[in-house]
Amino acid sequence: MTESSTPSAMAARAAAGLILRPAAPGDYARILEIWAPVYRETTATFASREKTPETLADYVETRRAAGRETFVAEVDGGLLGFASYDQFRGGDGFVHAMEHTIILAPEARARGVGRALMQAVEAHARAAGAHVMVACVSGENAVGVAFHAALGYVETGRMPQVGRKFERWLDLVLMQKML
Repeated sequence: MTESSTPSAMAARAAAGLILRPAAPGDYARILEIWAPVYRETTATFASREKTPETLADYVETRRAAGRETFVAEVDGGLLGFASYDQFRGGDGFVHAMEHTIILAPEARARGVGRALMQAVEAHARAAGAHVMVACVSGENAVGVAFHAALGYVETGRMPQVGRKFERWLDLVLMQKML
């Protein structure tokens, strides 16, 4: 594999012109537009109740107040996705373990956008003192599992039938990466 064909080099070329920045209220309508089909049509999230402009604002601001961030990715003024993170579980014993969310518009997939968003989230979490990043991926989401594995996440467990959506039970794959 030559230097120009490494995953990092390919992602850099694919994401040329990509701007990563903290989410702003003006981004919320597009974030909701990208996120809504994930709730409605997929098992990438087990939740079925879509966020509203108010609940999304609370989601972003609560995380920000805790020192975490929600990043958006844009190219040529168009928002292609977002990623965010927060503490994995409550309590002071988990203050160094974070869990992330990443959602991409269909046109952003396989262009290096997801990799760039994850690098931003991981760097921010690392700088804030996080030790580990957790990914909770639907067992039906083979693309999500492969994406995280390509970024260095390792599977640490599977929880059969812990979620339910579309009238069926769903497995959860736990993956993690030491920061």
